[in-house]
Amino acid sequence: MDPNILHNLSYGMYIVSSFKGSSLNGQIANTVFQITSQPVTIGISINKQNLTHEFITASRRFSISILAEDAPLILIGRLGFKTGRTEDKFKNVKYSILGSGCPAVLENCIGYLEAEVVGTLDCGSHTVFLGQMQESKVIALAKPMTYDYYHQVKRGTTPATAPTYIKEEASKKQAGPLKKYRCSVCNYVYDPVIGDPDAGVTAGTPFEQIPDTWVCPVCGAGKKDFVSEGLRL
Repeated sequence: MDPNILHNLSYGMYIVSSFKGSSLNGQIANTVFQITSQPVTIGISINKQNLTHEFITASRRFSISILAEDAPLILIGRLGFKTGRTEDKFKNVKYSILGSGCPAVLENCIGYLEAEVVGTLDCGSHTVFLGQMQESKVIALAKPMTYDYYHQVKRGTTPATAPTYIKEEASKKQAGPLKKYRCSVCNYVYDPVIGDPDAGVTAGTPFEQIPDTWVCPVCGAGKKDFVSEGLRL
């Protein structure tokens, strides 16, 4: 069985958010899909370990902000590789509180929608929440980021709690004339052929020549936390 066949299923990149009392939380999600049109019903898959799952269960509400292609990895890293149990994920992030109490991210997104939970499906490690759309708005004209674009162009990685995580990805080796380095925290791969333009690291810059102050664009880990692709993580 080849799990790589699953990469051919289509996904988008979204920020799913909710609230519990006065507390807010959000996470990156790619398993978001429309089920019906009248009324508009949306399905999302959320890991039971995530704080967002707890908040959606408590409030019975969730919002979905649709990421644009030019959304920086640092935003995706903050919301996708950090935990709301130890830090405020919305600090320094531009957002709005909707009528339901859910936050909607406004920066680097093309729009948002908000839904009320009308059903759930227990899927073992994850819960599929079904929500009827109550509010929505387009805030920018841009291309939505796809999961494939996130991986192939942005060089992003997938956390182990994501429904589309494939364990074998973490141990793949890359070949090439310039050595690649992998973040031991989130598995982001620094490819010197591409560099890190968002951080001012131009294409063709070897890892050894990156400033020591540079951090992983996904999770914020330091340069010291990277290992050569030839080493086993």
